[in-house]
Amino acid sequence: MADFLFPMVRLKKRLALLLLLLIPLVLTLFLGISRPVNGVERTEILWDTWGVPHIYGQDTESLFKAFGWAQTASHGNLILQLYGQARGRAAEYWGEDYLESDQYVRTMGIPSRAQEWYEAQSLTMQHYLDAFAAGINAYAEEKADQIEDKVKVVLPVDGVDVLAHVQRVIHFNFVVSPQQVASLSPSRLPKESQPSPISSSQLPTPQPMGSNAWAIAPSHSATGNAMLLANPHLPWSDFFLCYEAQLTAPGIDTYGTALVGMPMLAIAFNDNLGWTFTVNTHDGWDAYELTLADGGYLFDGKVHPFETETQTLKVKQADGTVREKELVIRRSLHGSIVAQNNGKAIALRVVGLDQPQIMAQLWEMAQANNLREFETAVQPLQLPMFTIMYADREGHILHLFNGLVPVRGQGDWRYWRGIVPGDTSQTLWSRYHPYQDLPRILDPTSGWLQNANDPPWTTTFPQTINLDQYPPYMAPQFMGFRAQRSAKMLMEDSQISFEEMIAKKFSPCMELADRILDDLIPAARQSGGKLAGEAADVLAAWDRQANADSRGAVLFALWARSMPTNNWFATGWNPNSPLTTPDGLADSVAAVKTLEAAATTVKLLYGALDVPWGDVARLRYGTVDLPASGGPGFLGIFRVIDLAPTSEGRFGSVAGDSYMAAIEFSNPVKAKVLTVYGNATQPGSVHSRDQLPLYAQNELRWVWRTRREIEANLESQKVF
Repeated sequence: MADFLFPMVRLKKRLALLLLLLIPLVLTLFLGISRPVNGVERTEILWDTWGVPHIYGQDTESLFKAFGWAQTASHGNLILQLYGQARGRAAEYWGEDYLESDQYVRTMGIPSRAQEWYEAQSLTMQHYLDAFAAGINAYAEEKADQIEDKVKVVLPVDGVDVLAHVQRVIHFNFVVSPQQVASLSPSRLPKESQPSPISSSQLPTPQPMGSNAWAIAPSHSATGNAMLLANPHLPWSDFFLCYEAQLTAPGIDTYGTALVGMPMLAIAFNDNLGWTFTVNTHDGWDAYELTLADGGYLFDGKVHPFETETQTLKVKQADGTVREKELVIRRSLHGSIVAQNNGKAIALRVVGLDQPQIMAQLWEMAQANNLREFETAVQPLQLPMFTIMYADREGHILHLFNGLVPVRGQGDWRYWRGIVPGDTSQTLWSRYHPYQDLPRILDPTSGWLQNANDPPWTTTFPQTINLDQYPPYMAPQFMGFRAQRSAKMLMEDSQISFEEMIAKKFSPCMELADRILDDLIPAARQSGGKLAGEAADVLAAWDRQANADSRGAVLFALWARSMPTNNWFATGWNPNSPLTTPDGLADSVAAVKTLEAAATTVKLLYGALDVPWGDVARLRYGTVDLPASGGPGFLGIFRVIDLAPTSEGRFGSVAGDSYMAAIEFSNPVKAKVLTVYGNATQPGSVHSRDQLPLYAQNELRWVWRTRREIEANLESQKVF
């Protein structure tokens, strides 16, 4: 009997073991459940029908290599051009048009500092950066016919190139731009800045880079789940383009977007948390005026010599020959010299050049699974700027005025936005405020947080941060019309659903129109002529929105653009009434004259004062040309589309809503996204501009994150 039982026991054990091995396969095949850790057996890219790569890495290095490969498949020509510029050799590769770019890059020390940054990385992060670069090289070799010949001169690229690109984009375009540097000269007027309390009654100048961000707590959510809205507003070209992807490897499964050419996701979410960035009112650069003396400059009563370096730039000529141009670079204790005139010089000091771990920090943020881990990742403050908005499955919401804020011994925001004396050590900062010094709000009683590029003081109501508790140079005090519209939309509903959050994102309402028309319309009827009266009638009938079919928006927008800024509001912005000021026309006579001039122009160009907004404002990208809803943010529109003249009095989209993500931390996570202009720029790609029609229809797309969803919407597959 025993001889019979023992074999039966052994058989049962073997069957049980076989069943355990088969269960995951059965679940995957019949229930569509993703593998616990995808990509363990191999590395692959699954491209969905929107051109989004879902990357499964066998290990982390393989993940980064595949991410580099995927980005090159989508944006290879652009990435190689950007890396060539970050080397400071673009003129050598492509000619005179890139000479100014090379001079800027070299003067700022980007190539040499990128090498220093690379050497400062951990060995692990060096491997990740090199793997990303190797993926770029591998695609360019395997698909050589897909890469333009003129950019192949940049190949091969390496991890140093990646960091040079990061530095050029983040520090020398976001923190300080070439245009801002070019405008500097000794004894000039203060830098252009966000409105101060003195000038906040004026209409804010449109900003080329911005964002909206919301974090909604369970108490303010219709489902009791926290929600996050990510919405950067950036130019629709160059290194500002967003690249959407899913990255999965042992220990990580995150979805979001990176700036093109970057190896890390900048805005992302996983099953437990998510975050987004907005361009904050952060002063991360200072211009110092130096007095020249005896071949150097005066500092604390003594003459200090400049650190001088001469570099040779090569410039490709039209006939293929190369000419050489010397570039003399001088540096003071403050930083690089960027201007000189009449015995004076301007030195530029930029934050974060001694903080080389930006990519490592973003990687740690992507791996976080709760608030504690996320804040631990952020606390080193390697990212030199950007407000961070955060939400998670546990119901926490967080706003952080993130950035490297110098510890300054004197002065307020306005003082440091001007050119400051560089002849004394009293103005030369050398350290930054730590994490605990920065304005931060966690789980406010309001149940919501917002930022629309306004300072941190107005991120929620009732206000929970007292600016008097912070140094006067930390941030200015104002609240623009777009931010006011943002806050009002969050306050008008006590509980907001996922669908309502998306609908509010597409709001084309003009806050400025709501604020000013009650004064402008009667003034036009009382003191204007016939044309002013016609314009008043059009504005009175207008829905005060920038929908494609809105009639009156064109007239109002032209009036707002043409109105002299010193004739705007009778009552300036008041921090005690942040959502209802500024208000009232300061000069109604000038306002009516400007309206008459605007009406004359609109009639001349379009034949009627009530021309539909979408006839004039167009969504244009490549061959797509659609009527636009939304408009410039300075009008107080939450749905931002920045426009530039095209032809025949029309205006085309050049910037604004770039990537949008609406995320609800339910179980499973619910998410919709849109990369407005599409996820590729390579010639012939069907994913260049394929998402723009959805944007025109006020729609986002569902995110596909599980393997079952991805394979049901699979376009192609790449196995490594």
